[in-house]
Amino acid sequence: MPDYLDDLRLAHVLADAADAGTTDRFKALDLKVETKPDMTPVSEADKAAEELIRGQLQRARPRDAILGEEYGVEGTGPRRWVIDPIDGTKNYVRGVPVWATLISLMEAGEGGFQPVVGVVSAPALGRRWWAAKGHGAFTGRSLTKASRLNVSRVNKLSDASFAYSSLSGWEAQGRLDGFLDLTREVWRTRAYGDFWPYMMVAEGSIDMCAEPELSLWDMAATAIIVTEAGGTFTGLDARPGPHSGDAAASNGLLHDELLGYLNQRY
Repeated sequence: MPDYLDDLRLAHVLADAADAGTTDRFKALDLKVETKPDMTPVSEADKAAEELIRGQLQRARPRDAILGEEYGVEGTGPRRWVIDPIDGTKNYVRGVPVWATLISLMEAGEGGFQPVVGVVSAPALGRRWWAAKGHGAFTGRSLTKASRLNVSRVNKLSDASFAYSSLSGWEAQGRLDGFLDLTREVWRTRAYGDFWPYMMVAEGSIDMCAEPELSLWDMAATAIIVTEAGGTFTGLDARPGPHSGDAAASNGLLHDELLGYLNQRY
């Protein structure tokens, strides 16, 4: 099995470069923000970070394909880098420090492309998380200064902490009743949003999280980190990996109950 460690090192280099640019423009008074056709915001920093990552990948991995949120797919082949230059753009443009650059390498296999490397870098929080297939998941300042991630062992909903992003998506899908029933059963709920709850599942500080509407670039990096930390990452349809257009992540022990509540009246 390939060890993917060279790809992981490259992903860190890409994240370093992106962090420098996004941090420089964070809270800039002259930051330019546009509205995309789907009515979500995109800043000049999103575009610049993706352009930077694409340029470095084209030099370092010219045979690999690239999929990014802002500029789509480029290239073909069995390896594809997936980029979300700023996950949490709404936070970014309002000065909220919960945003990150998500970088993943996906490789063709059974069931389609699967993530084999993931880096989530949140410079405004001073945090970075990463994983490579078969090598575990870690957090720290660098590859050599890192702590291994492990999910929690909480096995009762009444003891569990559950995180989500917002209520509107659950309501739009007709899943709100099941969602609310779940919130009544767990010990604690918090709406951290975006990449952060998945990283907290991986490091064991919360036990499960879910979102009803996502894109591949939102999930590819977080999925490999959660699973390499010993957790479970699926769609709401229980399909493993980041392919369902929505996500549920947990320590594994609570996953069936999590999906049961979110699907109970759907």
